[in-house]
Amino acid sequence: MRHNDIIQGDVLEVIKTLPSGHFKGVVTSPPYNLRNSSGNGMKSNSKGKWPKAALQRGYKDHDDAMPHLEYVTWQRQVLRECMRVTADDGVIFYNHKWRVQRGLIQDRADIMEGFPVRQIIIWERSGGMNFNKGYFLPTYEVIYLIAKKGFCLAKGTNAYGDVWKIPQESDNPHPAPFPLELASRCVRAMGGGPVLDPFMGSGTTALAAAKEGVPWVGIERSPCYIQSAWARISSPPAENVEMFPPHRDSHTAQERDQLHKQGSGNVR
Repeated sequence: MRHNDIIQGDVLEVIKTLPSGHFKGVVTSPPYNLRNSSGNGMKSNSKGKWPKAALQRGYKDHDDAMPHLEYVTWQRQVLRECMRVTADDGVIFYNHKWRVQRGLIQDRADIMEGFPVRQIIIWERSGGMNFNKGYFLPTYEVIYLIAKKGFCLAKGTNAYGDVWKIPQESDNPHPAPFPLELASRCVRAMGGGPVLDPFMGSGTTALAAAKEGVPWVGIERSPCYIQSAWARISSPPAENVEMFPPHRDSHTAQERDQLHKQGSGNVR
């Protein structure tokens, strides 16, 4: 199948066209549904918690405010498909955020129930923001290591430990990017590719995969974010590394499905 490409379309429609067991792993960070909040949340007003945050407007083509049960169902469907397309010795790195809702921790257990979570990695960020007197300032997110039975970490990567202190991405127009170093650690830990990111966003997983010399595939519904991702992928990062040449024409789900049915053997 075609690698080093971003497929435009709905994540579930696209991922169902991908072949089973093809990917060594998945690295992704879905929309967190933060605008569905039991408190004032990210409402834009003079007393809002995040009056200047880009996420108060949601994402391009996604408002990030689904009813909670609908959101949980959606994420579980995506994860089931990620499990299907991951090889028997593969792994899923699934970045998410815990938060307090109605006075209790929302730890995403309803999303993760039944999936083979082997470990939870703590991403220690650089600070945070909280105006609620009921709980301490949240300064971390989590990365679920969802592993197939045959998965083993690449040599030496277990030394990363389970607390990763990595600053947030600052120079990125996407409202909620994760850092290149975070994605790079996940890709290195796989020990190979190809790598899939079903929520490609601004292309960080693609950058990380290219930096590590492994093929990748991204799925993204927003043409705006796809354009931004290609701009980043086409420009090497600060390190002088060889990048995979990008395919400028991103395929729709229908085109990708047709290529798959034709049995295209082109791997680029």
